[in-house]
Amino acid sequence: MKSSAPENGLRRFVPGAGLLVILLAASAVLPHVIGNQSLLFTLVTYMVLAQGLNLLYGFTGYLPFGYVGFFGCGGYATALLVLHTHLPVLFCVLGGGVAAVAMAVLLAPLLRLSGAYFSIANLAASQILYFVVANPHLKDITGGPYGLKIERVYDPAASYATMVAVLLFATAVGIYFRNSRFGLSLRAMTQDAVSASMAGLDVVRARVIVWLISALVAGLAGGAYAWNLSVFYPDALFTLQISVFAIVFALFGGVGTVVGPLLGAAILYSFYAVIGISTPQYFELIYGLLIVLLVLFLPNGVMSLLARWRKNGV
Repeated sequence: MKSSAPENGLRRFVPGAGLLVILLAASAVLPHVIGNQSLLFTLVTYMVLAQGLNLLYGFTGYLPFGYVGFFGCGGYATALLVLHTHLPVLFCVLGGGVAAVAMAVLLAPLLRLSGAYFSIANLAASQILYFVVANPHLKDITGGPYGLKIERVYDPAASYATMVAVLLFATAVGIYFRNSRFGLSLRAMTQDAVSASMAGLDVVRARVIVWLISALVAGLAGGAYAWNLSVFYPDALFTLQISVFAIVFALFGGVGTVVGPLLGAAILYSFYAVIGISTPQYFELIYGLLIVLLVLFLPNGVMSLLARWRKNGV
């Protein structure tokens, strides 16, 4: 008897479900293996951000240089909710995600731009948000350059579990994009938006949906990150290094895939933890050479190399 179409459709999600189980199991085991819990938390954070950025860039072609803006927005919104409401911290983190989505709605007109114009405009928007938050005249609201303190809710174990939950959510969305008709339409739009629109696909609506989901992931990650830090300054949540790392990690692993950004973040951040912190002068040289070699020989990331090996039976 032939399998029905719904059964065939569900079968495509089985490997993705296995990936989620592996991530969940690894996140439960790693705290007992890695002694530096702060390092582990930061690694998971970058895995989330690389995956969240991949949802936008990998499936729509929009590269957000200012992705950190949503991250910082979520972190500050979470902290302000903790300070001024009696909501449980998890609800405050969700509020950070909602705040990032609201900011994405305000910035949705940026999607009218394309290529470098979008990337630069997005970067400018994130910097404007940073200067607003760091404004000394707003210190009674945002803390200004003096930052915020929410040490009364400090809980590294709970914040780590929350970040893992955000990672699972972002990865599940990536799995859906890779295996659903919606994801197929996104890839068609990326290749030729005009032809996709003429075929009846609502290009604007699809792009806005992905834009909002990507912002939600960054906002939730920012909320969990602020919860873990408990005491932070604007530079900690709005530094451009966060965007740069997320972009490099996603590109190294392979955008448009699900495993690629996770693999890229795991490899490169572990490499940074081993060499970059102790000998940053050598790390910058090696890191730069690695990126150059990647662009020249693996423009589609490590996952393209693995796919090539599998195709050749290696």
